[in-house]
Amino acid sequence: MMDAFGLALPFLRLLDAEAAHRATIAGLKLLPARTPEQDDPRLAVSAFGFDFPNPIGLAAGFDKDAEVPDAMLGFGFGFVEVGTLTPRAQPGNPRPRAFRLLEDRGVINRYGFNNEGHAPALARLEARRAPRHDGGIVGVNIGANKDADDRVADYVAGVKAFAHVARYFTINVSSPNTPGLRDLQEPEALSELLARVIEARDAARVRRPVLLKIAPDLTLDQLDGIVRVARARGVDGMIVSNTTISRPETLRSPLAAQGGGLSGAPLFTLSTSMLAQTYLRVDGRFPLVGAGGVDSADTALRKIEAGATLVQLYSALVYEGPGLVGRIKQGLLAALEREKTPLSALVGRKAAEIARG
Repeated sequence: MMDAFGLALPFLRLLDAEAAHRATIAGLKLLPARTPEQDDPRLAVSAFGFDFPNPIGLAAGFDKDAEVPDAMLGFGFGFVEVGTLTPRAQPGNPRPRAFRLLEDRGVINRYGFNNEGHAPALARLEARRAPRHDGGIVGVNIGANKDADDRVADYVAGVKAFAHVARYFTINVSSPNTPGLRDLQEPEALSELLARVIEARDAARVRRPVLLKIAPDLTLDQLDGIVRVARARGVDGMIVSNTTISRPETLRSPLAAQGGGLSGAPLFTLSTSMLAQTYLRVDGRFPLVGAGGVDSADTALRKIEAGATLVQLYSALVYEGPGLVGRIKQGLLAALEREKTPLSALVGRKAAEIARG
């Protein structure tokens, strides 16, 4: 199955980025159910009250509408995050809105939370049946409609809708493609948002972990405020980070000037520095998920050393295909063998060094 996708990559690149993505989702929906190979126990991670078979997760954005979470788990991901989902369907920003930066192994998108809304995704997640999916950890990334009168209420609605099917929630306040959304990272607004979300979570029949996903473009003063609020409100973890609105001078692609969030390899250094800075401020209160530019075992290991208990990727699949997941896991096992240490001992061991730059 992975070989077939590897063969398809050159053909998918003949399509524009969004069309290729939709073709990939359509193809995945046709695949027969597949149970992933059992992971080496040395890759197992305990976090947020769950036992993850390995630390490599699929970031939100790939499976916006929860169409193929089990197909992606079948490729060996330790967990999958669907969304971002908003209460009502919305088309997002005008096309074209996704661009491959081939020379830089990056992607720029300005999708704007395009999705079918809560109801279709909820129906799909409810249709997943035990026991086959007992080990499949699927989180739900929730957001607010662009035209919402009360954006906080949209996040609360997401928690209420998906509490019985999500293994965890990610509160996405860091996408650059919805005007004003990042304002929710300001301490007063964030405090209100997290208070209402956690109140809704605690009122649900099943208590689900709440993770906060932040931007990589924060100042350290802004990060201080966010971490202070996150700790005070009792979030269960943070994801560092979303896409960046910055453009490194090293970019070579003629598409680098496109508006939107930049992901992939060019995001790695910035997001990993922000991860290390966050790790130092969290002071062990909750685990972190490292995202941004993971495209190899070496970059995954660097995220872990910067403070990530778990790691997410997405953009690298555009260039590497799903076989990347297995290669990262093999590389991590080789590192553990070389270091003669458990995976948990590597978490944050170079955070101070990475934070210094």
